[in-house]
Amino acid sequence: MKFDTQRQPSCLIPQFHFGRRLLLTIFTLVLSTFPQQCFAQAQPAVPSPNAPLTITLQDALRRAQQNDPQYRSAVTDLGLAREDRVQARAGLLPDVNYNNSFVYTQGTGPLPESCKNIGTCPTFRFIANNGVHEYISQADVHEALSLTNVADYRRSSALLAQARAKAEIATRGLVVTVTQAYYGLVVAQRKYANEERAAAEAAKFLDISQKLEAGGEVAHADVIKATIQAQQQQRDLQEAQLAMERGRLDLAVLVFPDFNQNFTVVDDLQTPEPLPTFAEVETAGKKNNPDLRAALSGYEAARHEVTAAWGGLLPSLTVDYFYGIDANQFAITSNGVRNLGYSGVATLLIPVFSWGADRSKLKQAELRRDQAHVELNYAQKQLLSHLRQFYSEAETARSEMESLRSSAEMAADSLRLTTLRYQAGEATVLEVVDAQNTLTLARNAYDDGESRYRVAVANLQTLTGTF
Repeated sequence: MKFDTQRQPSCLIPQFHFGRRLLLTIFTLVLSTFPQQCFAQAQPAVPSPNAPLTITLQDALRRAQQNDPQYRSAVTDLGLAREDRVQARAGLLPDVNYNNSFVYTQGTGPLPESCKNIGTCPTFRFIANNGVHEYISQADVHEALSLTNVADYRRSSALLAQARAKAEIATRGLVVTVTQAYYGLVVAQRKYANEERAAAEAAKFLDISQKLEAGGEVAHADVIKATIQAQQQQRDLQEAQLAMERGRLDLAVLVFPDFNQNFTVVDDLQTPEPLPTFAEVETAGKKNNPDLRAALSGYEAARHEVTAAWGGLLPSLTVDYFYGIDANQFAITSNGVRNLGYSGVATLLIPVFSWGADRSKLKQAELRRDQAHVELNYAQKQLLSHLRQFYSEAETARSEMESLRSSAEMAADSLRLTTLRYQAGEATVLEVVDAQNTLTLARNAYDDGESRYRVAVANLQTLTGTF
């Protein structure tokens, strides 16, 4: 027997040149006698502060929601619609204000003798005021009742539902965008690796052809063809590197606020999501489709706008209740008289003539309602069309993945056999070059097929939600 003394002296591992079964038995017995320190696990390395950040698809989606301007715009619109409903609801409820004012009215000056004798002449010039000094300090409870106010509140609720649906549309659209960019980078990295292998195979074939030429077994034309192929593979490798960098930049713009490029992505294309049946997808699409909800909410808002326009042609009622002081002295009592009191005003406004403005607003509202109804019908038909289209895309992409994998494996085996045949003088240089190109195309097609399925599922989930 021999011992390899190149390893640590305290952990010598014998190498036996006996039969396999005897070797395994003796090897196990020897290992059992060694101290446990020989097999202590290495301590995990402390990550470097400059180590690239590893992000998954879910990490990328979460980061993109904080940075994408279109998504943030949809979220902002949702918040604005929510506040619009709060304001419309406030218009239906009484509001309370507290008014404080002082009114000064020019006096009449010295009274004539006739007024002095009668004693009924006012000491102020404006009869609308009840004294030279008037103090007002009172609370006002105001309520306005009209069909327009009620319709505006219902319309704001419908617009809130529409904004919520549009925010969901933006969320699902962002998922598709990030998924395309994320797996675009993954596939670009795979293709770069494919081109590296292809360049190495081309260089190896060039070496083989040069050796065969030196032995007088092939013509110099084969070396020229192999050289051209090697140069082409190097150019393809440069293009693949450029595409990989472009994909990295596209993803960095989406997920990082500071344009960070020091990151890596997780390649999980080997574990595709399951695809439900079309019946399940159709049920989920009719139930969870945000485009349909947005169109329906838009139609409801347009209907309430028509009702609000009708309210402009009908009477409206306003009620005010005042409580406080409205006196010539700023005091609760004056000369034994209590100044603190209340009053109420009710006003019924009846529209009579507005030069056709109210009728014109009603006509506009009816036109918007009709347009919203057309958009709702179109959204319903478009949903059914897109469901079938996106499902067929995902189903086809999934069914083709096994075929693409098989083609890549057969292309690799074909290149190996063709190279052996070329070395044996049974194949031409063109067959080897064609096998090399076929292998690269097959590998790239397989990578594209896996990415295509993920993007197809993301497109389908824009209609159905997650499944």
